[in-house]
Amino acid sequence: MEKLSAAMKKRVLENMFVKNYKRMWPYVKPVWFRALLTLLLAIPVGSMDAVIAWAIRPYTDAVMVEKTITSSWYIPILIVGFTCIQGILTYSLNYLNTWVGGKITNALKADLFKKMLTFETEFFNSKNSGEILIRFSSNADAACAGLLSNLKSFVQKFFTSVSLTIVLFYNSWQLALVTTAILLFAFLPMTSLKKRVSPILNDAMAINSRLTTKYNETYSGNKTIISYNLEKYQENRYLDVLNRSFDLQMKVFKRTRWLTPVMHIILSVGIALALWFGSHLILTHQLSAGGFVSFLTALIMLYQPIKSIGGTYSSVITSFWAIEASFDMLDMKPTIIDNPKAIEMPKTHKQIKFNDVSFNYLPDVPVLKHINLTVNQGETIAIVGNSGGGKTTLVNLLPRFYDVSGGSITVDGTDIRDFTLKSLRQNIAVVFQDNFLFGGTIRENIMLGNENATEEELQRAIKLAYLDEFLKTLQHGIDTEIGERGVLLSGGQKQRVAIARAFLKNAPILVLDEATSALDNKSEAVVQKAIENLMHDKTVFVIAHRLSTIRNASKIIVVNDGQIVESGTHKELLKMECGAYKMLYDMQFKTNEETK
Repeated sequence: MEKLSAAMKKRVLENMFVKNYKRMWPYVKPVWFRALLTLLLAIPVGSMDAVIAWAIRPYTDAVMVEKTITSSWYIPILIVGFTCIQGILTYSLNYLNTWVGGKITNALKADLFKKMLTFETEFFNSKNSGEILIRFSSNADAACAGLLSNLKSFVQKFFTSVSLTIVLFYNSWQLALVTTAILLFAFLPMTSLKKRVSPILNDAMAINSRLTTKYNETYSGNKTIISYNLEKYQENRYLDVLNRSFDLQMKVFKRTRWLTPVMHIILSVGIALALWFGSHLILTHQLSAGGFVSFLTALIMLYQPIKSIGGTYSSVITSFWAIEASFDMLDMKPTIIDNPKAIEMPKTHKQIKFNDVSFNYLPDVPVLKHINLTVNQGETIAIVGNSGGGKTTLVNLLPRFYDVSGGSITVDGTDIRDFTLKSLRQNIAVVFQDNFLFGGTIRENIMLGNENATEEELQRAIKLAYLDEFLKTLQHGIDTEIGERGVLLSGGQKQRVAIARAFLKNAPILVLDEATSALDNKSEAVVQKAIENLMHDKTVFVIAHRLSTIRNASKIIVVNDGQIVESGTHKELLKMECGAYKMLYDMQFKTNEETK
């Protein structure tokens, strides 16, 4: 049973090795020649280690036994010459290994990043930033670096071992049989290593992702930390995760690093047996003194890398785990994808309908319940209601940030799930409450709306977004760098850049998600003018916190607890005594305004 178990473990390890290298082949293929050259260079680099051990035998016999150097004067020069050649080859080997490794790593990272861009909003909601970084970047580094370094190392050590083993048998086949038997016995403890380490590596990834998240939180939330004196609080949270990371690191160490001293002990037994048996062979004239010294040198050189193989093997397992984790991400399927028979969404539309739409983030916890809504082309639909009622969720379903749990959303009778995602989203422009700006210039951020826009179209968007006066105050104007996330701009300036971006996109459907709620009155007035320009000739969905901004909407719907509880124009809704909209309006303005 033990033999069967060991055989199965060996087969699993071999299958894992073959599977991972097969998965990596598409990334190795473009640089296969240099990768092959790297492995070929590892052969002489490894084999030349035997030169010193081999050369010691004739030199020792000539000098120590025959008391002459005339027949072996060239040996020291030969050793130096071979060592110089080995040094040059080693440099070339490491250079090629680094070059090939960098190319493969970048190719894998590019595919992982491309894959990351396909995932839906829910995927990112369920992961922290540290986990995203590790899954889509750090694992690729560990996978590719481990793959090439370990492969190069194994080829080099294999030929080092082969060449040194030849020297062993060349000097004494009897001693060689004894010592190689000990060598094979030293590999037995490695059979259970992967099983012991893999669970911890998964936990380690989770903890390391949380460490990265703490850095990101501290960077993004620095003002909150300072204003609430949360330095000690944040430090304690970080130290808690750091200590857990240390505990896992020590677990990995305890489960792997025992292998090195165990192998050291086993191999020292081999050396002891070589000394004892070698002495017998010398005394019985079956082995010369030079042969024994050469044998012992080769044995020590052979055992030296073997003693550290426990750590190397642990790195191999970590590398394989990283490869598997990387390809698990590449194999993962997004939940929101194109229908195989998806069609392009037309540039124009007549009607958008929400047909008995329901949605829930968690099973059995409905957020939207049986929403029915018809919006005609060119209408402005304002969505109001209490916080948490489902307003933002409702508009997030339109560009398929999420998919409906029940019912459907149709454009001119076609389910939006039957349109390609690209064409659907190309027809919808979204201006959020907190718009994300990318590091770079104002021009680059606006041009994201339409990278092919002309300078005339760009300037028109700037003017309609009321950005022109602000840009004149900047030394570099539209080419001013705005910092990461637009940190150098005010809230109102960010909103106007986002509006200008939406102008360039020129989508027929516009979603405004509380686009002015975070602004002061002065900024709101300017941004509201820009929004009114943007809304012209579009079908608009407005989530409004300030009700004064939506009086002229074609229709206002009140969404509370995931349901539409009221629907009508501003005037119609104010006429409803004890109506939900009227209560919201009165709470906001403190007095009942006369219907105009």
